Amino acid sequence: MMESYALLIAATLNAGTVLALASLGMLINEKAGIVNLGAEGMMLCAAIAGFAGVVHSGHDMIGFAAGIGAGALLALIFGALVIWLNTNQYATGLAVSLFGAGFSAFVGISYVQEKIPERPSFAIPYLSDIPLLGLALFKHHPLVYLTVLFALGLIWFLYRTRAGLVLRSVGENPESAHALGYPVRLIRLLAVVAGGALCGLAGAYISIVYTPLWVEGMVAGKGWIALALTTFATWRPARVLLGAYLFGGVTMLQFHLQGVGVEVPSQFLSMLPYVSTIVVLALISRNPQWIRINMPASIGKPFYPGG
Repeated sequence: MMESYALLIAATLNAGTVLALASLGMLINEKAGIVNLGAEGMMLCAAIAGFAGVVHSGHDMIGFAAGIGAGALLALIFGALVIWLNTNQYATGLAVSLFGAGFSAFVGISYVQEKIPERPSFAIPYLSDIPLLGLALFKHHPLVYLTVLFALGLIWFLYRTRAGLVLRSVGENPESAHALGYPVRLIRLLAVVAGGALCGLAGAYISIVYTPLWVEGMVAGKGWIALALTTFATWRPARVLLGAYLFGGVTMLQFHLQGVGVEVPSQFLSMLPYVSTIVVLALISRNPQWIRINMPASIGKPFYPGG
């Protein structure tokens, strides 16, 4: 029984890593004042790009690089449209998401039956030998630990560096930042591309490590949950990380309950992550003032330098 709980914790960290990477990417976007609803599409394109990269090269790093590149490229296109051409952020993001779903399905047809090389086992020496604790915490892919370090680094960047202050000022008051001589549009574009790269890394992680195969639509709504998670975490990286593991745990709970013989319809268990998202957002929405205090003031609003 204790071993099953250790496996649940391990699976929670694995699932939470996907959500954490994508959510931190969306947080960077929104700290700069840009809302990108294209996370799902970017993750799907990155998933097929990463999987194809490993199939053809045999190296995980090539796959991760391909995924990051795919996510960053889609984000660059999105950024050019909404930042320079001032298209509607929400409509453009939805278009990116729909495009990503269709394009990944089309490109991925020939990869459905493909297999990638057997994954190497990862374990931290000595710590992984600790009973139960080693199984739960110390036998993960390195990206699981790097995600935690990245979240800590992002906290330092946003709140302890000049560049982070400039990024936040662009999201709070782009007119004032522009008056001080900062290139608001370029800063926003860099933030959007960085966010897309993180979504790309999350998508590649799904198809290379989390579920090492390609299936159409395999991201399964995780991009939308990541978007909701940034609001749930009130745009704070530490809360994003905790929230990602919370939602990851809810996702894995269905398999744990089935494994211990709990008689619950599988359809009900499958909808748990999405129901949890709706419930959390409904609870947060009851206090709109709390959201306004933490939300970047210019989020979703276009910026016109000559206005």
